[in-house]
Amino acid sequence: MKISVNDIELFTISAIEKQVLADYMPIDILEDDLKRRIKWVIGEVYKESHKALKSQWEPKLIAEGAKSLPTDKDEFAALCFAHPDYKDRSARESAALANEGV
Repeated sequence: MKISVNDIELFTISAIEKQVLADYMPIDILEDDLKRRIKWVIGEVYKESHKALKSQWEPKLIAEGAKSLPTDKDEFAALCFAHPDYKDRSARESAALANEGV
């Protein structure tokens, strides 16, 4: 069983690993259960990431005079990403490192 993202293999579950997992859960639901668990983990990371984005940007947008903000998560994120001051994590860390050197 191979786990891939964008056609790039992340890891393979060997035959023996699959047998060990089958000792823990019924083999007929093993694959579906693993898919459900992967989806859950990604969903939780997304939820926490969105919560952090909202806590960072909601006060900034309100301070700039926003009268209303989207309640839809994707629309709120798009609003933040369109802001001229928005920087993703990599850009923020690069800026922080550049500021340390000053």
